[in-house]
Amino acid sequence: MESFIVSARKYRPTTFKSVVGQTALTTTLKNAIKSNHLAHAYLFCGPRGVGKTTCARIFAKTINCANLTADFEACNECESCKSFNDQRSYNIHELDAASNNGVDDIRSLTDQVRIPPQMGKYSVYIIDEVHMLSQGAFNAFLKTLEEPPAHAIFILATTEKHKIIPTILSRCQIYDFNRITVTDTINHLKYVASQEGVTIDENALNVIAQKSDGGMRDALSIFDQLVSFCGNNITYQKVIENLNVLDYEYYFRLINTFLQGNVTEALLVFNEILNKGFEAQHFITGLSSHLRDVLVSKDTSTIQLLEVGAEIGERYKQQALSCPIPFIFSALNISNECDLNYRISKNKRLLVELALIKMCQITHPIKVEEQSVPQLKTVQPTPNQSTKTEEKPVEEKKNPEIIEKKEIQEEKQKEEIPLIEKKVSENAPKFQRPQSISISNIGKTEENNVVSDIVQPQFSTDNKFTEEELSSKWNEFVLNHIDDTRLKSLLTTNKPQIGKEDTLKVKVNNRFQENEIHQLHIVDFLRKELQNNNIRLEIEIIPESEQTSYLSPEETYKKMTETNPALEKLRKNLEMEID
Repeated sequence: MESFIVSARKYRPTTFKSVVGQTALTTTLKNAIKSNHLAHAYLFCGPRGVGKTTCARIFAKTINCANLTADFEACNECESCKSFNDQRSYNIHELDAASNNGVDDIRSLTDQVRIPPQMGKYSVYIIDEVHMLSQGAFNAFLKTLEEPPAHAIFILATTEKHKIIPTILSRCQIYDFNRITVTDTINHLKYVASQEGVTIDENALNVIAQKSDGGMRDALSIFDQLVSFCGNNITYQKVIENLNVLDYEYYFRLINTFLQGNVTEALLVFNEILNKGFEAQHFITGLSSHLRDVLVSKDTSTIQLLEVGAEIGERYKQQALSCPIPFIFSALNISNECDLNYRISKNKRLLVELALIKMCQITHPIKVEEQSVPQLKTVQPTPNQSTKTEEKPVEEKKNPEIIEKKEIQEEKQKEEIPLIEKKVSENAPKFQRPQSISISNIGKTEENNVVSDIVQPQFSTDNKFTEEELSSKWNEFVLNHIDDTRLKSLLTTNKPQIGKEDTLKVKVNNRFQENEIHQLHIVDFLRKELQNNNIRLEIEIIPESEQTSYLSPEETYKKMTETNPALEKLRKNLEMEID
């Protein structure tokens, strides 16, 4: 039985031309070979699985090739290329710095560098995961890396460039490898699938490419996994089932549900997603990505940022037509806020459900009906009146005189009703009318013209109070509810005076002090304690010309010494300092 070779190794590039997604770097390396401008040290850095070590091997193979092709690729026919392909070349040395990261390992390497190559021009030393070297190993490597023998070339590869000390970086030519794009990944997977005789649809390829996150090695590993699961026919449904990826269909359904304002349907769809084993945070981040894709589909100039298959791309375009841009912005903001708060939330499911409810209310806000205070609409008839009305003969209704008298009586009754209502309303306790609120506005301040739905308790307006009572309750509030020393001083200095109709007049020096007093809600405290709902706070800003200037201790002492010069002499004799 023939042994199986994973696709990542079987289809590993052997020439610069076959490297996927790194055209700029491979072109630079080929031009360096062409012009014979080879540096003694290179640093290849970038994400995992993008071709760093592969390019290092191709570069080492090419510079030792005896018969380069017209486009400066290795010939694969000379003895040097054959020995490299058979993995028996003595000109190329690979060191894993993750397991050989000590000073002794680097000293062994530097001793080996002195030996010239047995075949070809250069001895190439590829050090993978170079960031794993210890500080001592880095320092031991510096001199050899800066002045190696003419035949030695070092190629360092790392995924974490920031961990390499600056003295190493300054001795190398640095090449930054990019993540492989979704398009390049899909095209390479198509080639591999055709070579393996596997049929796979476009949407499935797109899911694999996005799942690999720019790493070709990861994409090929996923491909092998799916071949084992599906056989030679890979479909989109089998891919999302095997990789545990949330289907696009759920997100398209949810957006339509948000536009319709259907909270019930949105919660049911979310429950269905949870029952399939998906994590709520994975769902909310996927929803944010979907909203982003809908947004970029609104404009033909940004639709190129959409990295999906052609079929799903058309669905995004259709949904983008029905989504207003303000709706997308609001939904993105809600989903992003939910994602940020997910880790600290104790009820994670409720957090996501609230986000879905808010999205449903963007276009269809739900408001509580305004509740009015019950009022006296009609005067209840007495039992005698009720009996007489019931016993009236039918003939009376046809008599013009009776009808005219009845109309006069009804007009008189209408005039009496408002007087009765007014009298009743004057004696009845006053209630604050609850204003209509929207769930989407919960948590906003009064600055956005939204009031709380909690009605404060109301009190009788007949309870009068004296200056002493007001001063006592004012001081009680300052002592028990204010911790800031500056605010205590402000409220103690600016005590209120009783004006007309229970209005409290307070004088302050500026608008900042006015806002501070308003934010303290001291009026609610006084209404409750003094049992008077008519209390209002009127804050007056004193003109600058009338304001009392507060002197610092130094200024106060200076004025005192002007009045009594002997004070300064006393201070010096006692060796006192001004606080």
